[in-house]
Amino acid sequence: MSGGAFHRLYSGDDGESHMEEMDLADHPELANLHGATGIAFKAYPSDYFSDFHVAPRRQYVINVAGENEIELGDGTIYRFGPGHVMLAEDLTGRGHITRVVGGNGRITAQVPLSE
Repeated sequence: MSGGAFHRLYSGDDGESHMEEMDLADHPELANLHGATGIAFKAYPSDYFSDFHVAPRRQYVINVAGENEIELGDGTIYRFGPGHVMLAEDLTGRGHITRVVGGNGRITAQVPLSE
């Protein structure tokens, strides 16, 4: 992953969630101010597991501490650590699985988008 990269989780036309890597160099519009409704910090235990679900809203999810995995319907697993930013936009379909890994808990900052 190059500098300035993050991931976007989105719903595909096939009813499944998909992941794409995005780089700030390719999306300069992301450097502009985004409308947000606030920020929430959430803590998850080391054994946290959430079976298939969709994102509750369009939001940025920033890993503050700990590691997590996102599993897609096709079995692809993405693992992310502290400092990772994900734009969660998979609001329809089957969704994704989220689990905390690495033996420690996880803390996130979640920033719901107002646009």
